[in-house]
Amino acid sequence: MTHTSTQDRDAPAAATPPGAVAARRIGRPNPVSVLVFARDRGMIVLWVLMLAAFSIWAQPYFATFTNATLIANAAAITAIFAAGVAFGVLTGLLDLSLPGTAAVAGIVTGKVLISGAPVLVAILAGLAVGPIVGLANGLIVLRGMNPLVVTIGTLSVLTGLASVISGGVPVDGLYALHAIGTDSYFRIPAPVFVAAALFVVGTIFLTKTRGGTRMLSVGGNAEAVRRAGVSSSRYVLLGFMLVSTCAALGGIVIAAFVTSAAPTPSTSVLFEALTAVALSGMPLSGGRGSLPRVLVGALIIQTISSALVIKGVQPYWSTVLTGVLLLAALIAERSLTVAVANRVVEQKPAAQKAAVKKAGS
Repeated sequence: MTHTSTQDRDAPAAATPPGAVAARRIGRPNPVSVLVFARDRGMIVLWVLMLAAFSIWAQPYFATFTNATLIANAAAITAIFAAGVAFGVLTGLLDLSLPGTAAVAGIVTGKVLISGAPVLVAILAGLAVGPIVGLANGLIVLRGMNPLVVTIGTLSVLTGLASVISGGVPVDGLYALHAIGTDSYFRIPAPVFVAAALFVVGTIFLTKTRGGTRMLSVGGNAEAVRRAGVSSSRYVLLGFMLVSTCAALGGIVIAAFVTSAAPTPSTSVLFEALTAVALSGMPLSGGRGSLPRVLVGALIIQTISSALVIKGVQPYWSTVLTGVLLLAALIAERSLTVAVANRVVEQKPAAQKAAVKKAGS
């Protein structure tokens, strides 16, 4: 009896195909793990490969410290708006009113500044536009309105409001904002430090605080959060306010850098911000993502733009390539979602059989 039991116990091991054992020992990657790696680490690899390729293609001007500072400065401005888009997406929202908020914030800052107010007061006045717009968007959406429709409407309102406040003309001569615009520290442009501070604070908030964790939970499954006794509405409002505050900050930094606040919103900042978020692998359904990867996405966009400018390629090709990157990122994220779902479905029968077998023994 003992001999027979031993054979029965050893039979599954003997029947296992040698190739399967070898695959387990070698750790052969499956398609899902490859896609996950591409989403989480692939963009960093892509950026490094771009730097190497462009250093050769656009030599000798691309691989210089001066060009690196230009890329960093442009990426910093893109990253500020991308952080706003990311906060919204993580909460399960997509706010398209960012350009309008940026325009109004820049105009308000400029008007307060040229009226003779201190620089800090002018900046705080411009930043205050963000939470106000975000709160308005959130309150309307919580009444059952579609976020995309609401924020498109808000964009239209803000576009007109910026022109009303400015009289339809730019507010020029904002040289007093040099500390966050045209100045450099240790040869690094000031906007880089502004973006770095925003991303550090934002990452700490999302990963180390209860509010950040709950906001992510609302983005992942708002109904489950409500059933757990947490007010999801509060975090929806918080998400909208963070989005608009980042947009206001971006508008002020742009005004400081060009020493002028224009009443006409630039939709290109929204397009680039969306692309940076998509490149980071953050699903538009919300609940999961990484701010540092969003920063890398912004660097990729501006690295491409810089190389094309150096080679004298027409600027619209940069827009074309950015659009291709956006579509590719969305397709990749969709493919990963489908692959993971199929993997779960395939593993369920096997897990159920193992559970039945274990219960029978």
